Amino acid sequence: MKKKRLLADILLIAGVLIAAAVVWLLLPRGGGGAAAVVTVNGEHYASLPLSEDAELLIRSDDGGENLLVISGGKARVTESNCPTGVCVETGAVSSEGQLIVCLPHKVVIEIVG
Repeated sequence: MKKKRLLADILLIAGVLIAAAVVWLLLPRGGGGAAAVVTVNGEHYASLPLSEDAELLIRSDDGGENLLVISGGKARVTESNCPTGVCVETGAVSSEGQLIVCLPHKVVIEIVG
């Protein structure tokens, strides 16, 4: 009885792991047709594809500067002269709908598909 239950548990766990692996493999990845769209104070500033490595110094009207770096299909702000630094701490983003926001400079970087 215990052996049958153990075998059933092992088969159930294996089935869940296989299903999870299939779903993970089918999920869309960042890069490809994805792009980082930059807006400053609500106005379009730039659009950069995640498929190409690039750097963009974003300057806002208040003297703010944010350095956007795109590398390996991911976008991140590596430097900012804002007082909070939340945009730098956000880290890299690559999936559609993810945002990097710098409120002091009114900068929004959104990943679009």
